Amino acid sequence: MSLRINNIRLPVEEAEDALPAAIARRLGMRRDDVTRWRILRKSLDARSKTDLRFVYSAVVEVPDEEQRLKRASKDVQPYSPATFDDPPPGPDPLEDRPVVVGSGPAGLLAGYYLALKGYRPLILERGEAVKERVPAIRLFDRGGPHDPENNYLFGEGGAGCFSDGKLTCRMTGPDVDWVLEAFVVCGGRPSIVYEHRPHLGSNKLPMICRNFRRKIEAAGGEYRFGCCMEGIDVADGRVRGLHTSSGYIRTSQVILGTGHSARDTYRMLHELGVPMQAKPFQLGLRIEQSQEQVNRWKYGHERYLDILGAADYTLVAKGQRDVYTFCMCAGGIVIPSISEPNMFCSNGMSNSRHDTPYANSGIMVTLEPEEFGSDHPLAGMELQRQFEQAAFRIGRGDYLSPIQWAKDFLDGRASSGDAAIPSSYQRGTVAANLEEVLPPSVIAAIRKGLPIMDRKWNGKFLENATLVGPEMRGSAPVRIERDREQRSVPGVAGLYPVGEGAGYAGGIVSAAVDGLRTAREIVRRHATLSEA
Repeated sequence: MSLRINNIRLPVEEAEDALPAAIARRLGMRRDDVTRWRILRKSLDARSKTDLRFVYSAVVEVPDEEQRLKRASKDVQPYSPATFDDPPPGPDPLEDRPVVVGSGPAGLLAGYYLALKGYRPLILERGEAVKERVPAIRLFDRGGPHDPENNYLFGEGGAGCFSDGKLTCRMTGPDVDWVLEAFVVCGGRPSIVYEHRPHLGSNKLPMICRNFRRKIEAAGGEYRFGCCMEGIDVADGRVRGLHTSSGYIRTSQVILGTGHSARDTYRMLHELGVPMQAKPFQLGLRIEQSQEQVNRWKYGHERYLDILGAADYTLVAKGQRDVYTFCMCAGGIVIPSISEPNMFCSNGMSNSRHDTPYANSGIMVTLEPEEFGSDHPLAGMELQRQFEQAAFRIGRGDYLSPIQWAKDFLDGRASSGDAAIPSSYQRGTVAANLEEVLPPSVIAAIRKGLPIMDRKWNGKFLENATLVGPEMRGSAPVRIERDREQRSVPGVAGLYPVGEGAGYAGGIVSAAVDGLRTAREIVRRHATLSEA
């Protein structure tokens, strides 16, 4: 029998192998009797700067569960894990292999699950494999040309491959566990399955994406790189195939995992008559500070740095319009998030070591559809493009990042002197007034929110901080409609929009889970090709 023990608190100096003794004390058992146990959850309690502690939940097998429960505190509960839904194939055989469009988290996990079930999926990726993608990104960072098909957003792994590798997710349950365990199988460290804020690192994700590909191919799946979907062949309310840059592909099952930056795909789907609607999306600026400054605030003592590594933070400023941090990158760099030529948008990433002297985070606001200036389903997308074009012009037509001292931003005056403003953005910056790169209502909200965040840090949050922007890709401005049960587009059988680009996820794990669930429904209704 198994018990779950919550709120096990240990000093951060103590290793995880001290947990069995703590579990034994909690249950009134001998340490040697705690032989079968595992961590369910691990988080950091940093409220006291002099006594930082890890807080654990763990499950342990005990022979006398009822007796232990009678004597235990309320933090000890019976444990019976939910079962992962893993259906056998349905009765209707597929005539052609399913096609997954996009190899970001949603498409990747959908393809992985289909491959494990024998469906031999064909995965289309408009960009290149990671081996060719990484050099192209490095060339751009050094001042090279922008490749609209192979960049920080397009290519093997999608935007998720170069978006820091954060696996934080509000969801829980067996589907989340399955996804995290899949990342471990493909090269992630085992602790990501229980850490409160797991992080893979942008340097690790290329290898993990490559390992997923190898497993998919070993199970009969296939990748086609440099292959862009250009149209969908629909007849009598059903998908018949895809028009691509590499020719026509016959299929009746298409999983759309194209991401929230494939704007040409949004336009094509709208012209096809696929039902979609504008949805709220996140936008704002990216703040950058010294990582040492963040460490001092969160830890209080330097001795914790060697144990815990670079510190992160989460802040919210409540008001008429909430302002909140997003995608905080400890020991990271600011990167471009550009899918179209002659536009500029910022993002952040960090490697697994978190070893740069900079910390950066999005300072975000949610914009509602009624603020887009039009009731067109793609109005939010066009608003993004408007301000990204403005930022590109400020950046001297060379993808330089507009930058401003945070205090100048609050005072409403432009910063001056490019060389005097430090930044981790590798291509270069231009001192600017960031009022020009966001809607006035968003600028006003951030100006109200930043001082609130600064007060929470006793005046240390904005000290020597800079702002760059805009940041427009926090979430999709569009939601593609789909049936709740079938997960396909109403009136277009066999077309399955998934992940962030479809408007149903907000991060690597939630997008991956969404892709998994759609792949599972295809399995539930159809037999594999080998069984046809």
